[in-house]
Amino acid sequence: MAGSLYPDPVSIEIIRNAFISAAREMNFNLIRGAYSEVIYEMQDSSVGLFDHRGNLLGQSPGLPVFLGILEVAVRVVTEAVGSENFHRGDVFVVNDAVLTGSHLNDLMVLAPLFYEGELFGFSVAKAHFADIGAMDPGETNDATEIYQEGYRLGPLKIISAGEPRDDVIDLLTRNSRLSRQAYGDLWAMIAACRTGETRLQELLERFGMQGVRAASESVFAQCEKLDREAVQAIPDGIYQSSGYLDNDRQSDKPVSVKVSVQVKGDEMSIDLSGSNPQTQGCLNCGFPATVSVARLAFKFIINPQIAVTGGTFRNLHIKAEKGSIFHAEEPAACQYYYPHLGLMIDMIFQALAPVIPEKVIASQCADAMNIMFTGHNPRSSETFISGEATAVGWGAHEGHDGENGMINYGGGDLKNFPVEVMESRFPLLIWKYGLLPDSGGAGRWRGGLAIEREYETLSDSLLSLWFERTRTPGLGILGGSTGSTPRVLINPGSESERSVLKVSSLPVSSHTIVNIRTGGGGGYGNPAERDPAKIEEDLADGYVTLKAVKSDYCFAENVK
Repeated sequence: MAGSLYPDPVSIEIIRNAFISAAREMNFNLIRGAYSEVIYEMQDSSVGLFDHRGNLLGQSPGLPVFLGILEVAVRVVTEAVGSENFHRGDVFVVNDAVLTGSHLNDLMVLAPLFYEGELFGFSVAKAHFADIGAMDPGETNDATEIYQEGYRLGPLKIISAGEPRDDVIDLLTRNSRLSRQAYGDLWAMIAACRTGETRLQELLERFGMQGVRAASESVFAQCEKLDREAVQAIPDGIYQSSGYLDNDRQSDKPVSVKVSVQVKGDEMSIDLSGSNPQTQGCLNCGFPATVSVARLAFKFIINPQIAVTGGTFRNLHIKAEKGSIFHAEEPAACQYYYPHLGLMIDMIFQALAPVIPEKVIASQCADAMNIMFTGHNPRSSETFISGEATAVGWGAHEGHDGENGMINYGGGDLKNFPVEVMESRFPLLIWKYGLLPDSGGAGRWRGGLAIEREYETLSDSLLSLWFERTRTPGLGILGGSTGSTPRVLINPGSESERSVLKVSSLPVSSHTIVNIRTGGGGGYGNPAERDPAKIEEDLADGYVTLKAVKSDYCFAENVK
């Protein structure tokens, strides 16, 4: 079959799954080789393989907000370098938030892939670097310009035809407070890209360049056809919704998100016009991040069981006004690029709920709920940065309660920091970690539970927080109730108790207690229709209290 222009169906499936398998191996090698906890424990990384035109061939489970941006790196680097100027063994990095979305901590590494002297495609890896020289350790919540958030890279060659550019690599690592981790993580990403190159070489040797490309085009056509059929089944119309984020930290003014979804035949358009202008704070994102997360919302409801390829999303169109939070322009700060994107997903579901109630889910507090301690670790005599995203309750959907204690939509495969890792790697103790009773919204199907986690510092540290969604929490759908809102207390129950949601490098002394509660998911359907046996199970599991049941459900007299 090698060299065949028209592979048979079995070969097409072998090639389709070989791309996915190669991407999974790339990600495994990246995680195993990484030096920083945020990658090897939290798995804050994603990888993908692309053809020479930037069409996705295969990807590994990872952060959906990353996965939709990887193809942008191919376009940005190709436009800057020129495809005729790529050489076997080249490696590039890029992290500019305006060009490629997300924030500067997220570096993308890209390697062109050749077969018999011809450019076949690219392997790309993206991962969060714990520190890239921002004005505060790890990251800063107080930035008002992108220049304050760390080093900003356009397409930059770090390996030329197989030869490392040591001066450039030194620049990247020297400007990190965790230079050893940065060096190790960078080479782990390069190794991941090399893994993709090796596996693609094997595939090309078996099926030939024409055979693999023809199989890819067949897969793309299948995905596009299925997407168009699924959108065609949704009633034509324009569906709208809106919500608000709490603030951008620079003021207490709410930040608006407006969504208009148009379905016309087999095409869907998402228009974010009228949303908030880019903020003075760091609550902004480049347009590529908006495209990535809008695609995630689309994929939730359109053939979610089918793997994404270069043929997916061809009938999806996204619009956002330049200079808005969804299409920020220089010099906008972009550290917190995700909260408005997560709210956008919820508003898309709220808008479409009346016409496809069986496909959407109730809202979550779709925010990363970030908490980070930084400082000097007396055990290692080194700087430590503990930054982590925490879990939330997911909204319920038809036939199922919401998931408890899961990472937000955009986090995808992101893991939590186990207690053992937190206490062994950082000067911290974890006194509480569990699900928060009564935090899920009532409904025929109950919203998922938030989490509660309590930390004690063992050395003088700096505390940074970004907790969101008290103005538009996890909304219910079709009569379901709203989930709980987030809360953070410093030294709860003491004379110095303080309630906060957003702080940046706040000094906290040794033995400070920080108690966090994330947000719960919205309920689905009328609570009066919930099966009493389900309520009994919730009571037995400790998911709800009797007091809450008597408040939320009209048939409480049936529950003991």
